[in-house]
Amino acid sequence: MLRNLRLALGKICHAAPLRFCKRRYVAREPFQALNRCPKWVCVEDAVKIINSEHLVFIQGGAGTPIELVRSMTEHGVCNNLRGVRLLHMNLEGDVPFANPEFQKHFRSISLYVGANIREAVNDGRADYIPVFLHEAPRLFYEKKIVPDVALIHVSMPDARGYCSLGVSADCTRAAVCTAKVIIAQVNEHMPKTYGDTIIHLSHFDFAVRYDCPLPSVANTQPNEIEHEIGKIIAQRLVDDGATMQLGIGNIPEAVLHALCNHKDLGIHSEVLGDAMIDLVENGNVTNRYKIKHRGRMVGSMAIGTKKLYDFLHVNPIVEMLAVNYVNDPRVISIQPKMTAINSCIEMDITGQVCSDSLGCKIYAGFGGQLDFIQGAAKGQDSHGKAIIAFPSVTSKGESKIQPVLKSGGGVVVTRAHVHYIVTEHGVAQLFGKTLRQRANALIQIAHPDHRECLEKAAYERLKSNPTKYL
Repeated sequence: MLRNLRLALGKICHAAPLRFCKRRYVAREPFQALNRCPKWVCVEDAVKIINSEHLVFIQGGAGTPIELVRSMTEHGVCNNLRGVRLLHMNLEGDVPFANPEFQKHFRSISLYVGANIREAVNDGRADYIPVFLHEAPRLFYEKKIVPDVALIHVSMPDARGYCSLGVSADCTRAAVCTAKVIIAQVNEHMPKTYGDTIIHLSHFDFAVRYDCPLPSVANTQPNEIEHEIGKIIAQRLVDDGATMQLGIGNIPEAVLHALCNHKDLGIHSEVLGDAMIDLVENGNVTNRYKIKHRGRMVGSMAIGTKKLYDFLHVNPIVEMLAVNYVNDPRVISIQPKMTAINSCIEMDITGQVCSDSLGCKIYAGFGGQLDFIQGAAKGQDSHGKAIIAFPSVTSKGESKIQPVLKSGGGVVVTRAHVHYIVTEHGVAQLFGKTLRQRANALIQIAHPDHRECLEKAAYERLKSNPTKYL
């Protein structure tokens, strides 16, 4: 019987029994772990364990435990804590610890920089770790990062005491495995999802009951240019039966709207969003041809509106899995006709892609862009497509295709990785092309107002006419 219980727990965790729990419980028998209860406390008492110089992991995205973050900030300021380091991915909601007046108390360390942390990073009051998302869990498992405390956000426990990390598996599973103390905000609004999100109450040191709606993040409606880009991608680059990865934003939204006549699409994506639900409910997404997780859509985090969170709740066709699996290029490459669609800040005429910075100013992060670009480009069925899509000009009218990247701009996707580039003016296929051929192809899909300047700049840079002898 004991052996059977161990095997059952192992299957739940996709690993050896109780390997998902914090280190000091690994040696415990399953009976002991399952019979142990967390200490239910008010939020103010829960965060008292945080002290100066502690490293605190905070679950991110729509799973940000906003109430724990608020109380932790008050605790740190009122008790004059110094040097508390806060490790996290993109956080939603208020992040009061990032205010300039609190910099002696807290220092944020981002694995991906969100809008609410961006100013602090660029002012030198916060830090950023450049990392491919599929490698982020390694920082924990290889003990390069060992959190003293993990602040997480979970669903209500079921009859057996199991909770769910809900909308955020990503690297939270790895942090929970290695943190010395786990504090959970238990929220009836957190959807219960399947996959690497399952965690038992017995592994929490402190549990706080605080019910509040999850952050609602709704995209604005795509404009005419974005809709045109979506149509070009859907009509020319996405096949029936393709497995899709899309980020969050207006262009992915426009692409999804344009896929309403496609059949048997699959979803294997780092982020799940609202627009995907419409395709599922419309019958466009069936996941029937996926090699792995056939019949199910796979994600690592989800962010959107209540419509999305309600769809995820106890839905057996959705698996939320750790980011070191979902974003692994080897896993991605197995999916049939894998089509990855991402955007960027700017690109140079040779195909170098900047996605994480505006010049020297950090804007976002590496995220999973190159993970999926590599995986799609190496598709084992030779039908994968790695796509970078963006409007030809910025909101200020500047060309997004530039002779050279802005000084200090970070290259997230190298010119060797780039395959398909899409603007509202068409598609440039760069794989296997020379620098001169690349420049010519990109100039053809740049805004007409900027093409002459780009041709002159290409001649200066490449020492020959990009359109001659092609």
